[in-house]
Amino acid sequence: MTPEISPHLNGDVILRTSGLTKYFGTLAAVKNLNLELRKGEVFGFLGPNGAGKSTTVGMLLNLIAPTAGEIEIFGLKLEEHRWPILRRIGAIIEEPAFYPYLSGWDNLEALSKSIGDVPLTKIKEVLERVNLFDRSRDRYQTYSMGMKQRLGIAAALLRDPELIILDEPTNGLDPAGTKEIRDLIPELAHENRAVFLCSHLLHEVELVCDRVAIIKKGNMIANAQVRELLTTGQVLQVRVVDSDITAASDVLKNLPWIHSVKSENGYLVVDAPKESGAQVNKALAEKNIFASEIVPHVASLEDIFLELTGGESHD
Repeated sequence: MTPEISPHLNGDVILRTSGLTKYFGTLAAVKNLNLELRKGEVFGFLGPNGAGKSTTVGMLLNLIAPTAGEIEIFGLKLEEHRWPILRRIGAIIEEPAFYPYLSGWDNLEALSKSIGDVPLTKIKEVLERVNLFDRSRDRYQTYSMGMKQRLGIAAALLRDPELIILDEPTNGLDPAGTKEIRDLIPELAHENRAVFLCSHLLHEVELVCDRVAIIKKGNMIANAQVRELLTTGQVLQVRVVDSDITAASDVLKNLPWIHSVKSENGYLVVDAPKESGAQVNKALAEKNIFASEIVPHVASLEDIFLELTGGESHD
């Protein structure tokens, strides 16, 4: 019997972790992680190599036992209601595994029989959704890496899951295939699901995610809506004549509301509050330094990631 959704489920929260911690011996892989994922959103989960992403995903899927903390999915505690919860989750973790001698269709049919209650029409639907139906009768061993990834996503969709966990879903895809999956991910979330996305392609994450969390050495160092993370301040590129660069830099560094100033490629790169271009121009003009150009430098998620993680690799 499947338990009813807990009455204390807050609004449309689908997944919540509280104080989630995992030690391997004396190594803290994940420390006091608090996450919240809501229905209808795509949540990006980012971090450098060794940050604790895979360990966290393993705990969310009950593959790794937490050392401390709780995981609540659909308002139910995972440790108490493992199977009723996991039946409502679809996941693709790293490279999907299928029978190499079977076709894509036959692999999904075998999987559907093992999980039960999946009609053949659903197999056709998910294959069409990942643009693999035309090759569905070919053997899996003939598939490219991108086709294998798409079959993995199709498998994750077989039970029409309410929570989808995707680990590097565009791995091995060509640009056209990457765009197809990039367009598919928010569609899935908008169908009363939630998508938990791990990816090292930060440009893709920026395009599809509503919120992101960034972890480093097991600690969460950022958790915000993407647009908020990218607009916490403003970076300005200021151009003055070469003879004025040092003087202009000194003027701006002495302004209490300027966070930092550095010279880069003939510009002064100024970290300032939002919409402060006019004030920067005024401060320079008062010292008889006249800027020929003041333009905003738009930060990308990759810029923010590298700044927060100290430039560590996220491959």
